[in-house]
Amino acid sequence: MELNFPKYQFRIEEQGQKKRIFDSVRKKFIPLTPEEWVRQHCLRYLHYEMGASYGLMQVEKEQVFNGLKLRFDVALYGRYGKALCIVECKRPEIPLTKETVIQTARYYSGLDAPYIWITNGINHIWFERIDGKLHLLKEEPKLPTSNL
Repeated sequence: MELNFPKYQFRIEEQGQKKRIFDSVRKKFIPLTPEEWVRQHCLRYLHYEMGASYGLMQVEKEQVFNGLKLRFDVALYGRYGKALCIVECKRPEIPLTKETVIQTARYYSGLDAPYIWITNGINHIWFERIDGKLHLLKEEPKLPTSNL
């Protein structure tokens, strides 16, 4: 499926009737689902367009916050181990409705990352945390490259 990202090269293999894509962060092949297709584009975008090292990213990481288990799709960390950006990936056919955005923002409200990116690969929504509150951004932020 065509996504709203630059064109990237991916290593894709077939195993039986299923396709798998190589994940440069996890360093292994992963089943190629629609959500994984979006996630892999996000990883490439963070790396190639925003200058983030794969070594500063985590994928599908579970974290406990105030007794709640949170599992995020992608986390980008700064050089000193502090979360800089959390990415929530949806399948392309999942519209980013107001309810979806509110649910995701609430889900990640306890994390201290200054940026949250919600995407279905077609539409992209960015938030910035200012004084503990999430603010919708009109455009993609410039991540502080000194932290990357």
